[in-house]
Order: sequence, then C-alpha cells, then structure tokens
Amino acid sequence: MSQSEDRQALQDVMLSYAAAVDDRDMDRYRACFADDVEIVGFSESVVHSADQWAESVENQLKAFSATQHLMSPQLATVSGDTASARADVQALHVLQDGSGTLTLWATYLTDFVRADEGWKIKRHELVIRSTQQTR
Repeated sequence: MSQSEDRQALQDVMLSYAAAVDDRDMDRYRACFADDVEIVGFSESVVHSADQWAESVENQLKAFSATQHLMSPQLATVSGDTASARADVQALHVLQDGSGTLTLWATYLTDFVRADEGWKIKRHELVIRSTQQTR
C-alpha cells in the first residue's frame, strides 16, 4: 500500500470504530482491535485485552439510549507495519434514564499495527478535554 492508501485505511478503522459504537455493533467494534490492545484513559485502570474492552464498552453503553461520535480527520504517521494517529472527538451520549445528554470533547491518541486482515488498533488512549451534562 502507498502512504496515502495506508492513511485512508487508518481513517477507515477509526470511522468503523465510531460507527460500531453508535450502531451497537460489538462484533464490528471488536474487529477494530488487535487481540492484545492496550486501552488507556477511559477508566482508572488500563485494559490489555480486546475481548475484555469490547465487553466493557457493551456494558457501559447500557447507560445510554443513543450515542454519536463525531471525529476530526486524523493526523497520522505510517512507518512500515506500524502507525500512530491523533484525532479529536466530540461524543454525545443521551442518558437512558431521560436525565439529559452528556457531551465529551476529547482527543484519541491511537497506535496501529498492520495485520493480515488490515490495520488494527494496538494502543488507544483517550485524553479528555472537557465534559458537559445538559438536562
């Protein structure tokens, strides 16, 4: 693949990631990650398993009747079979209990590895910029 094709493929992984969360398609979501992914910044503990992470996200999503993740284009660097990217995200979460909406503004710092079936997220870090809850 050319650098341009790799960068587009990385963007597609992140767009698939966001669409899968919003569509509650956990098989598609899980497919975005390398088995031994490292997840940082989403909770107090670091997660080191794609299966564990996908299960955790599925449980967390039960608190919301709907979500929408809007992502900026990525600033990506590709080096052979590894890559790193930065993307900004605004995520809207409609609370299941009807008490309002939680908005998150954050940055994703994501490392990728090329696998037989395409690029996979190897390390994914959430850097929270701000949150706001509206009623």
